Amino acid sequence: MSFNILISDPLSEDGIFPLRQAEGMNIVVDTTCTPAELAEKIRDYDALLVRSQTQVTRDIIENAPNLKIIGRAGVGVDNIDLDAATEHGIIVVNAPDGNTNSAAEHTIAMLTALARKIPQAFNSLKSGEWDRKSFIGVELKNKTLGVIGLGRIGAEVAARAKGQRMNVIAYDPFLTEEKAKKMGISSGTVEEVLKAADFITIHTPLLKETRNMINAEAFAIMKEGVQIVNCARGGIIDEDALYDAIVSKKVAGAALDVFEQEPFVGHKLLTLPEVIATPHLGASTIEAQESVAIDVSHDVVTFLNGGAVQNPVNLPSVSKEVLAKIEPFFDLSEKIGIFLSRLSNKVIEEVNIYYAGELAESDVRPLTRNTLKGLLKRNLGEHVNDVNAKYLAERFGIKVNEHKTSTTKGFSNLITVEITTASGIRRVSGTLLNGLGARIVKVDDNLVDISPEGHLLFVKHKDQPGAIGRVGTMLAVENINIATMQVGRSTVGGDAIMMLTVDNHVEQENVNRLKELEDIYDVIAIDL
Repeated sequence: MSFNILISDPLSEDGIFPLRQAEGMNIVVDTTCTPAELAEKIRDYDALLVRSQTQVTRDIIENAPNLKIIGRAGVGVDNIDLDAATEHGIIVVNAPDGNTNSAAEHTIAMLTALARKIPQAFNSLKSGEWDRKSFIGVELKNKTLGVIGLGRIGAEVAARAKGQRMNVIAYDPFLTEEKAKKMGISSGTVEEVLKAADFITIHTPLLKETRNMINAEAFAIMKEGVQIVNCARGGIIDEDALYDAIVSKKVAGAALDVFEQEPFVGHKLLTLPEVIATPHLGASTIEAQESVAIDVSHDVVTFLNGGAVQNPVNLPSVSKEVLAKIEPFFDLSEKIGIFLSRLSNKVIEEVNIYYAGELAESDVRPLTRNTLKGLLKRNLGEHVNDVNAKYLAERFGIKVNEHKTSTTKGFSNLITVEITTASGIRRVSGTLLNGLGARIVKVDDNLVDISPEGHLLFVKHKDQPGAIGRVGTMLAVENINIATMQVGRSTVGGDAIMMLTVDNHVEQENVNRLKELEDIYDVIAIDL
């Protein structure tokens, strides 16, 4: 059997060698197609390979009746309409590991160049000066490197820094003390890393939680003379705050490869002699470009020949019979995962998911992946999806168990998700109610009845007169309107919870004020 493959962005011949080598692959390379031309041409193809140039829109996908797989030679898939691909049964694959070494090497190169002021010295020499006194650097040996984000690239950077005989302290939401010990590094909170480090390097995705996480408040708690490296994502560092920190001498230097707005030209940061910068070159090596293309080419060949791909991005099709039974629970399962991820900031060690009722008779593995996606999304963002969620959980050392039971506790179907951390077990149950839709019906040992949507406030408090009133009064003072309120308790006069839905997102400063109220133990804002 033969397959038609279209390559619409430039890829190296070495990268697509697996396609050339495989039998039955008719390969066409056309990197000049306009969107309209691609929408017409794609009708005849079984596979499409792209980099970041081609925009694979819904229009193009809907004009591709034979398309079975889209391969993205790189990590990001922002240029591919994943929803449209999934709806049309088209699997999307990428190459998440292909640029790991390249990005880690670039980070270390930037770190070393920053410490020794290599670009500044070169520019001075090139301008005809022989100035040795102005460019005295510092050694990396025995300095402390703070690594924020210890995924593939962050872990590689940490290992290489150890080779430079640096001390490494890292923060990652999935980093346990045991794992840190095996790596020969220390673990800490973000604040502990910022306070301890002589150099700081960032390796997190750009999420709501990480946008501008390195801001004026963060700079304030750092050591005097700290130096910053960012080869991850623009927007994680508040660039104006970084400028002010360098001008005030709080920060001795910064090495930047990524920026909030690119191309990054004309910004005041580039006027500072303490700043060195490159134009987003982290993955720009011959080897990385070839590696991502090779990885995607292998997946395309494997999939077209009936095998399982290594790096799927979206959810493969399931049988119509299974989908009809479990699809109504997709949103609920993800929302339970998101809800639980907000209840605990501790590293998750184990996840147990219990399916009861008619669900116990179905293939619920897609629901398990969806629940894990919700649990991991807070820290991994759009990188985690239905397909790779279980793989990522296991890679981070999270044990995942799936259980089925006939005990429904009065509900036709019930999903209970339980997470185990160093601080104990947290548990949330949810169901679908006729006429009411998805509901969260239990949080830990407390019965509630909450729709998992919108802006929620979880309040743990002492079951005493006045506690509820104080919370309501404080919210009124801050002009935060309560839409609904549920109160649950396990024993009279013991611990209790309030679940409130409010009209708008509750800012952290208001959460902190609520925590200061009498008889209030904890307050968590949850946006679903």
